[in-house]
Amino acid sequence: MTAHNHQLDSTREKTTMQKAAMGMGAVFLLVGILGFIPGVTSQHDQMDMAGPESEALLLGIFQVSILHNIVHLLFGVAGLALARSYSNAKNYLLIGGVIYLVLWIYGLVIDQDSTANFVPLNDADNWLHLFLGVAMIALALILRRKRDHNTGNRT
Repeated sequence: MTAHNHQLDSTREKTTMQKAAMGMGAVFLLVGILGFIPGVTSQHDQMDMAGPESEALLLGIFQVSILHNIVHLLFGVAGLALARSYSNAKNYLLIGGVIYLVLWIYGLVIDQDSTANFVPLNDADNWLHLFLGVAMIALALILRRKRDHNTGNRT
């Protein structure tokens, strides 16, 4: 089998669940990288390590800090690594979704100007965390039941 054929076969062997986890991981990795790029992140020169004093805004909307970007990078790497198996991919989506829902609730209850806002989070981050949490959990639950039409295996 040529390297090209082997590469195609390994792509076909991935379940939809694994592909979803890989996709989420890749997005988180990209967001983590973009958070460090001036221009993509406005007020880049006002980025702090952590806390509400960091005034950097990813895409001019989402408040970020060095810690926030590192968390995105780590979450992305975890998604790519855990996507290697079906069960780990499912757990990444489920547990990751729960983490994002907890983060959403945390962002709602803290005073955004206090030291409790160590990540930091703003209203746009909170809405995004709600969306991400619901989407990740929904993917894990829906794809758990769906059959992969290419392989006939559970995805």
